[in-house]
Amino acid sequence: MKVLLKNGETTEVSFKEQEGKKAFWHTSAHILAQAVKNLYPDTKCAIGPAIGNGFYYDFEFTFPFSEEYLPAIEAEMKKIVKKSFSLQVYEMDREKALSYMEERGESYKLELIRELPEEEKISFYKQGDYAEFCAGPHITNTCQVKALKLLSVAGAYWRGDEKGKMLTRIYGISFPKEALLEEYLHMMEEARRRDHRKLGKELGLFAFQEEGAGFPFFLPKGMVLKNLLLNYWRDLHVKEGYQEISTPIMLDKSLWQTSGHWDYYRENMYTTVVDDTEYAIKPMSCPGGMLVYKLAPRSYRELPLRLAELGLVHRNEKSGQLHGLMRVRAFTQDDAHIFMTQDQIIEEIKKVAKLIDKVYTKFGFPYHVELSTRPENSIGSDEDWELATKALGIAMDSLEIPYSINEGDGAFYGPKLDFHLKDSIGRTWQCGTIQLDFQLPQRFEAEYIGADGAKHRPIMIHRVILGSIERFIGILIEHYAGKFPVWLSPVQVKILPVSDKYMPYADKISEALKASGIRVEMDARNEKLGYKIREAQLDKVPYMLILGEKEQADGTVSVRARDGARDKQDMGEMRPEELANLILSLEKEQR
Repeated sequence: MKVLLKNGETTEVSFKEQEGKKAFWHTSAHILAQAVKNLYPDTKCAIGPAIGNGFYYDFEFTFPFSEEYLPAIEAEMKKIVKKSFSLQVYEMDREKALSYMEERGESYKLELIRELPEEEKISFYKQGDYAEFCAGPHITNTCQVKALKLLSVAGAYWRGDEKGKMLTRIYGISFPKEALLEEYLHMMEEARRRDHRKLGKELGLFAFQEEGAGFPFFLPKGMVLKNLLLNYWRDLHVKEGYQEISTPIMLDKSLWQTSGHWDYYRENMYTTVVDDTEYAIKPMSCPGGMLVYKLAPRSYRELPLRLAELGLVHRNEKSGQLHGLMRVRAFTQDDAHIFMTQDQIIEEIKKVAKLIDKVYTKFGFPYHVELSTRPENSIGSDEDWELATKALGIAMDSLEIPYSINEGDGAFYGPKLDFHLKDSIGRTWQCGTIQLDFQLPQRFEAEYIGADGAKHRPIMIHRVILGSIERFIGILIEHYAGKFPVWLSPVQVKILPVSDKYMPYADKISEALKASGIRVEMDARNEKLGYKIREAQLDKVPYMLILGEKEQADGTVSVRARDGARDKQDMGEMRPEELANLILSLEKEQR
């Protein structure tokens, strides 16, 4: 696939590469804008970038726009594609570019151009009679877009400013092959079926309330799920030599100034005043972990010191960005901070990477790794950054874990390894991270006494494995489509008495299973058995126990399994202790 660069040169890029997708979807956004202008000439164009999956374009329409207009725009886009417009790139000086946009009434484009340096030449990409100022790159011909689909309409503030103009955002997707579009649409339909917000409500796991936008409420079954996950996390970390701590939910503003978060993260932080002193509600746990480290004199013999925390953090997310458990304003982060000597860096990175691999493998997540390098807005010396970046690469190389470079996307205090897991329908999620930090120990003047009796500065790893626990639960809900493995199921067994007549026997079975450590729920409603079975299937409970006259007489339960082929879901009669042993052995195997 040929891509046209800003300088007029072309280069060959595969659609499978990220840069290829970006150019392809960016061009598709221009096709969308051209189609809209063809149909509705008075519409004003704002911005239209490529995004992670597809593209969008923001418009200001002169009429109330809704999804019913999408088919007409999509049809117009297909006409543009069929005309096989070759893309051309050319430059204008600033004044001509401003005049060009002013003639067309494109006020949003004028605003963007005016912000560019006065001496800068403005590049335009043109397809047919439609031209738009843009830095590119783009594919060389519209005919390369073999399949496209407009997906949805949403509101979006101009430049993300809630005080700005509300625009109409149109989302779309496109591909160089029809089969890829069909595959994508199938995945989208599957994603809708698995939507954690829908399943979370149906399964009684969590809820959101108007009184706390972005702040999740975990319901009883959701708390069982969350605690099972946290117990697993705790057991794992004890075995790996971590010590668990807990730090306050808010700390003096001066602490965040020392750490650098006040300068680099202030807009995402909530603040309050206590005794005339400004406090920040923590958006992450590292400064508190640093204070714990400094509570006592440290020796090299204590290092590496691994401090883990399930820290409740708050971040000031914009209302338009909130999305179920995936994007919230309060969440629990499975933080850990490792303090070590310089000689221990690579080995500790490797241990964390192995731990992440162990956890992701357990849940059935393949993953890929990105090494993110120094951003423009950062602290520390070039030497520290070079040493830290090199150490992360050496650790991955020694483990033979491939990684790609993500230029300029490191934390403000150090480079990082980001672990992107892939779920059962092919979507990727960035969860785990390993951040190597030379800066915070310096800012907080952290020390240890070395073997030579002198004071030395420790090096610090910030790391998470699950990331946000809430978000990870959302991912798990969608990954398993609500059908959690037995060890993670909030309810493992649902008892379905055939009628009220068998309730005493059902209570006896329930108590016996609970005593064995099985999580049990009873459906005591006066409903027909078929209805109860269908409800239990919707609840996605691993095992259903049907209790009637025969089972009561034999002292058994009839077991029906959630999973497996239809002809094997009926597992027949069992003694309660047999079923308990089966579930407990499955738990042990899965954990």
